Amino acid sequence: NATTGQLRYAADTLHPGQPAGQFFQGLNQVYSYTYHMYNLLALNNYYVYSGDLEFLLQNWYRFTFGLNYSLTSVDSTGLAFVADNATADWLRVGMGAHNIEANSILAYTLTRAMGLAYAVGDTSQNARWQSYYDNITSAANALLWDESAGLYTDNQTTTLHPQDGNSWAIISGVANSTRAATISSALHARWGPYGAPAPEAGTTVSPFISGFELQAHYIAGQPDYANALMEYMWGDFMLDDPRMTNSTFNEGYDVSGALHYPAYADDARISHAHGWSTGPLLALTNYAAGLHVLNSSTWLVQPQPGNLTSVEAGFTTAIGTFSATYSSGNGSTAYSFQTPPGTTGTVMLSGISGSLRSTNGTMVALVSGMAKNVEGGNWTLVASGGSTLGGNGGANGTYAGGNGSGPTPVPYTGAAAKTSASLLLLVAAVCALAL
Repeated sequence: NATTGQLRYAADTLHPGQPAGQFFQGLNQVYSYTYHMYNLLALNNYYVYSGDLEFLLQNWYRFTFGLNYSLTSVDSTGLAFVADNATADWLRVGMGAHNIEANSILAYTLTRAMGLAYAVGDTSQNARWQSYYDNITSAANALLWDESAGLYTDNQTTTLHPQDGNSWAIISGVANSTRAATISSALHARWGPYGAPAPEAGTTVSPFISGFELQAHYIAGQPDYANALMEYMWGDFMLDDPRMTNSTFNEGYDVSGALHYPAYADDARISHAHGWSTGPLLALTNYAAGLHVLNSSTWLVQPQPGNLTSVEAGFTTAIGTFSATYSSGNGSTAYSFQTPPGTTGTVMLSGISGSLRSTNGTMVALVSGMAKNVEGGNWTLVASGGSTLGGNGGANGTYAGGNGSGPTPVPYTGAAAKTSASLLLLVAAVCALAL
């Protein structure tokens, strides 16, 4: 909306001139507070993986317009109040008021906005955005945290503890390190025989929202929880159970294991090719294998394999190729990774002593398991003293999410940017869950 900055819940039909059907006409009248921000985050993700600075610059005013539209809902509490006409979401119920999911996604979007501001050279709003982030974090912890449950409530009018909001609280940094670990354990304790429940949608198991829970467990320094959930929910049940179709892309099902999505009256409507159910791909690539792209010129390598003994992942973007291979056994650890030439990054291998060796023979020493300003290329870990990655992953129990005061944005260098890029290349990853 060029007047307000509001993004649509869904786009028009793909063919210009074709009359919109009743379905699309109805969606055009719907506003979703959360999907609005997902659209903003899509621009961030596109830029991060493409380095398409030209496209980001062209749309920067739209991004800031849309973000500032979201901020108009923040009231005197410091939290965004989701109005009755903005409650459309992923088929959960009870969205509205000072909702923890909506506020956590807003906080996360603010952190991405501050990083993008450095890329475009316009940090004029960063202090203001940081203030909003700090206020959301403070208010959410004061008004929505339930100490007895170790979880956030959905809003101030209910005792329900949602899966989506608590996962996003960790991802966004609304939860500090102590509360992140507490939430991770509390979510783990709720698991049923067929997966992680999403009580904000009745008796639903949502692979979409469970994908965010996977990230939350890694960020909280408990990768074994993430590995276990992937293995038995996506692997043992969705892939292999006779009630399923050998697809791990199931849209949703009942906590009883029945192919019934409580949000749908007709069970035949459930999708078994639901792209939003592919959370393990990102979780294994970014966290287990440790490949984090920060922007078009910088990256972070921080593997968190937990109890996995073999991980292999890789993808190619407009920036170049990222890949990593990990294996462990007999008290030793083997790890190698590739990042694009012309980029630099940080390597974090907690619990490891030794060095990194490039294919040209360059050696970089690890200091307390860390090496900074590592040039892009092919690197192999040369471990010493039989050191291995901590049993709970590369994070070794340290908190990898927000710190409650917002991120320190990574300055954009443009060293490897391809500003003419207009399309993300195919992402491919293979990760072995060898327990």
